[in-house]
Amino acid sequence: MSEDMKQAALDYHEFPRPGKISVELTTSAESARDLALAYSPGVAEPVRAIAENPEDAYRYTGKGNLVAVITNGSAILGLGDLGPLASKPVMEGKSLLFKRFAGVDSIDIEVDSESPQALIDTIARIADTFGGINLEDIKAPECFEVERVLIERCNIPVFHDDQHGTAIVTAAGMINALEIAGKKLDEAKIVCLGAGAAANACMTLLVNMGAKVENIYMIDRTGVIHSGRENLTPEKAAFATETEKRTLDDAIDGADVFVGLSGPNLLSADQLAKMASSPVVFACANPDPEIKPELAHSVRDDVIMATGRSDYPNQVNNVLGFPFIFRGALDVRATAINEEMKAAAVLALAELAKEPVPQDVLDAYELDSLEFGPQYIIPKPTDSRLLGAVSEAVAQAAIDSGVARLPLPDHYPLTTVAALLK
Repeated sequence: MSEDMKQAALDYHEFPRPGKISVELTTSAESARDLALAYSPGVAEPVRAIAENPEDAYRYTGKGNLVAVITNGSAILGLGDLGPLASKPVMEGKSLLFKRFAGVDSIDIEVDSESPQALIDTIARIADTFGGINLEDIKAPECFEVERVLIERCNIPVFHDDQHGTAIVTAAGMINALEIAGKKLDEAKIVCLGAGAAANACMTLLVNMGAKVENIYMIDRTGVIHSGRENLTPEKAAFATETEKRTLDDAIDGADVFVGLSGPNLLSADQLAKMASSPVVFACANPDPEIKPELAHSVRDDVIMATGRSDYPNQVNNVLGFPFIFRGALDVRATAINEEMKAAAVLALAELAKEPVPQDVLDAYELDSLEFGPQYIIPKPTDSRLLGAVSEAVAQAAIDSGVARLPLPDHYPLTTVAALLK
């Protein structure tokens, strides 16, 4: 960033008051009677009700619309392990996005934990406070274990957004990009540069959506993850392909898809030139992608490209997913966010990109027109239809898969969405 932008970012977080979120009252607290009802002696009645029936916590408290954004600060954005306190601006930012885009109340929690087990225990002990838990910026491979154990121990949705949010938006864009390229997911040869949390989740979800494991070449710092390698983590072993390919240069030859979740400028022009016709390139390293779009388009005029940046078309942006996924899960009081709900979010996002783009979205991006095609394979974050489309799809999938504890609200999502957007 420029020096002006750096200072602007600091000023944004400091003024007019430090931070990005606050607590607001949801009911009257003006009179003596109000205070008697809010606290002593009136508060004893919901206490007794909840003690008798724990589900009444959803009736008498804000639990049902409250999500915790929790981290240990071990993998903050692209900055690494800077500790829990340094992660607070990011977690506050996530809470801001929950409220801004889906009306979900959210609080950030930064845990100074000496081990993954300590993090797990801390979160499990406070989980009853919330309707859902969004894990964030926890390094691999410990993030896999943290999420897995918490899903087992908690009866509310636990979702590591670095993994699954990225995967859901990537899969939606990928399905549309391959359709435009005239290719099928179950036949596509896919190269994934990176083998961390996001890469593993992206490939896992693509497989669940129809991709073939044998067509995926995942590459870490050592090279292609193949069946002859030893000491692989379980997550990497799931993508150990029987192949003679050993390097990115080997794997990229004839590939239909490149997914980059690694670092800047790691895909060369020569390697892009070796890909199959109408190559799909998702170069998602931030702030600098694996290959710059200007270079990619100069090498291949048939490339369909996405990045993680907002200043290029087709931004793979997690805000397209997590607020609306939690909105749908909370609205039917789901006990988990399962694979069926993730798949529903993918398909809802993919389909929305094919719909006519509203004028307010065009205005926000200063565009005259925007149509489904190589420059528009993923909806824009400011599209207000995301709330209805994705939330309803997720809520219905929760019901259909048996993890919902409430039916779909009448006229859903219109009643809920209208109230949230006021």
